This record gives sequence, C-alpha cells and structure tokens, in this order.
Amino acid sequence: MALFGTDGIRGLANVDLTAELALDVAVAAAHILVESLGDKNKRPRAIVGQDSRASGEFLEAAVVAGLTSAGVDVYRVGVLPTPAIAYLVAETGADLGVMISASHNPAPDNGIKLFARGGEKLADSLEAAIEARMGEPWQRPTGAHVGRVIEDDSAREKYIAHLLKTVDVSLTGITVVVDCANGAASFVAPLALEKAGATVITIANKPDGLNINDGVGSTHLDFLRAAVLKNKADIGIAHDGDADRCLAIDSEGNDIDGDFILAILAQGFKSRGKLKNSTVVATVMSNLGFLSAMKEADIEVVKTAVGDRYVLENLLENNYTLGGEQSGHIIMREFAGTGDGLLTALQLISEMARSKKSLTELANIMKRFPQVLINVSGVAKEKLETSTVISAAVAKYEAELGTAGRILLRASGTEPLVRVMVEAQSDSIAKEIAEKLAKVVTEELR
Repeated sequence: MALFGTDGIRGLANVDLTAELALDVAVAAAHILVESLGDKNKRPRAIVGQDSRASGEFLEAAVVAGLTSAGVDVYRVGVLPTPAIAYLVAETGADLGVMISASHNPAPDNGIKLFARGGEKLADSLEAAIEARMGEPWQRPTGAHVGRVIEDDSAREKYIAHLLKTVDVSLTGITVVVDCANGAASFVAPLALEKAGATVITIANKPDGLNINDGVGSTHLDFLRAAVLKNKADIGIAHDGDADRCLAIDSEGNDIDGDFILAILAQGFKSRGKLKNSTVVATVMSNLGFLSAMKEADIEVVKTAVGDRYVLENLLENNYTLGGEQSGHIIMREFAGTGDGLLTALQLISEMARSKKSLTELANIMKRFPQVLINVSGVAKEKLETSTVISAAVAKYEAELGTAGRILLRASGTEPLVRVMVEAQSDSIAKEIAEKLAKVVTEELR
C-alpha cells in the first residue's frame, strides 16, 4: 500500500504515523533533496510548521531530527496554516517545506505534507522516490555538516503581510465571523481580517491540542451559522484545521461552498481581465449548477480528478489563473501556488466590498443542484473500479437520471472509504439513488 495519498501522508498518530516513520520520511526526503541540488557543498534549507494537534509536537521533533541528522538546516515556524509554509518556502528560497497536519481530520489523526522549491506540492514521482529511499543505508554527516535548527519568530508576520498585499479594497464596514476550527488559523486569520479593515468576531480560536475540528470549522458549519445569525454579521468564514480551505455562510445563514466561491471569484476575475482565457479549473465533484452558471457567464470549465494537487497541475500546465474544489480549496495563481483559506476569505470579502453587494446577492450567480454525498466506510475501496455489479448499478441509475443529474463514485485518497455522490433535480431523488448505491457498494466491497 502506497505511503503517500492525494494529500501527503495521513493516519492515526502514534499508530499509523509514528515518530519513527516521520523520522524515516524526513531522512529520505533530505537525501532526495540533496541529490536534486546538484551541489554537495550547498547546505539545504527546510521550513517546518504544524497545526495545533497535540501529536504535532512529537512528530515535528522527529521530522526536525531526521532532516538535521541528514545535513539540512531547519527553520521552525510553529503553528501556521499549510499555505503559509508553501508561501515561506517560495519567498525565502528554501529547498523543502514540511507541514505536520491532517487538515480536516479529527484530532487523533495527523499527517505530513511536503513542499518542493517554489512552494508547490511534491510531484508523484518525487513522493515515490522518497518512499523507495526509506530504510536504505546512508552516510551520516558529522561535525559542522550536521544541520542546525533556527527558530523563525517572524514567519507569522511575513505571512500576514503577504496576505494583505493581495487586498486592493478596504473591507471597512463589513462584519465577519471567522471560525478558526481551533486550528492553524487561530493566530493569523483574525489579525489579517482586522488589518484589512473588517470588523471581526472570532470563534473556535482557542486550540488545546485536542479540540481541532471538534464540532467546528469547515466540516461543521452549524456552529458558524449560529454565530453569524446571532451577531447579524455580513458573512461567516470557516476554515479547516490547517486553513488551506475556506467555506462561507451568508447573512441569511445559507451555506456558500467552494463552487459558489469559485463562481463568484471567476466572475470577478473576468470582469477585471484577470481570468486567463476566460477559463476556470474545477473537479469532477463540481455541482451541475456551477457548470451551468459558468456557461451562462461565458466562462469555460476544465475538470480534473478530485484533489487540489490535480487542479494545480492543470493550472500550471495551461497557465490558467483560477481553480478550485467544492470542498473550499481555491487556488489563485496570481497570489499563491497552492490553496489558501485565508487568501480565499480575503478575496471573497473583497468582491463584496468592490461590488457593494451582499454575499447572498453575489451567490445568485448559481443555483445549486440538490446533491447527496454518502461516505461508505469499512469497505475494500481498492476493488471499486473492478466491480461489475457496482458499475452496472451506476449505469442503471445514470440512465434514470438522464441529463437531469449525475453520479460519481470514488475511493477517498486520504481516508479508508468510498464516496457516493448523486445530483438530481430534487433532494428526494438524489437521496434515494445515493442510498441504493451506497447499499450496493457496502454489499459488494465489505
């Protein structure tokens, strides 16, 4: 089984992802890094950060030990969002970035994400090379050749300054509730929004190592919705544990997911001549309503596999400027090389300020098709593609839906489950078909 999933390495901390494994990954990554430099006399540099999970402390120690023992200088930046690590790697010219986080997963999980030079996620080939190198004998540096550890106390301020440079309109007069998920956004999101001029009400910003994503954040929007309605705010912003995604709630309490955000930003970018080739990159999970809205706006949509890394690959390959996922990963190439939840929030609120429209009004650009998503756990997800019974069931229900809906079954790249997604003209139809397909998946793959 491959060590790397669609978003790095993830698992139950101290069981699947141990200190020993983290150290081995760091050592192997260091070796691949040194070889790619082509100059044995150059001392590689890495930036290491983490989210607020308790297990991040021992995993960070293991990663730092692995890198420095292999001759890499490590800059420790503490608790920061994943996109901050990507930005700092690019901005400082570092050779590697390591983020210790399991994103939206619960607190007992953790993970390791690696960034290459320039702040972009590692290519599949580099991940495979790192995995192949793990456990191999190696020559250990000694004396002056051992890596050093440097505490970078200015990283947070550098990242906030970068975010503020992307905002070209004052957010004064807009009241924002921001849900930090008790995660990596807790110490930077409120400050960035306030410095941009917004009136900020902050919730879920008291991480204790165990409460990250616990009933809060982008996977639990009811907490934010209640705060928006109670405070009569103009917008609510929800981040996940490592703040690489952003979802929103409008002033009426409606969910504004990544499809809505992407549609709003695409229209804004196009109006200002910043949407390359009038094209936006999305994934196969994007709602039919999004596709219809983009067609109406004369914006072409290119679809990729699920995963922000695949969105980014397409953006880079075709030099497009904007892409994202329904889950709230939004990539704006003008400003960043990866999805950034805080950046997305600032740009979305900027569209409100620039247009002088409410989020509800901006979201009228699209009408969401009813969508039902069922996660089927405890199944042999690797057998999904070869099951003729499942493919026959999908074909049957696709014929029933015709052009008025669609079906997508896919194995999760980060969790042991199969996702069953159905869109239809009504909630009842989507729910009925999704439940029937979930039952077939359970019976066939369990």
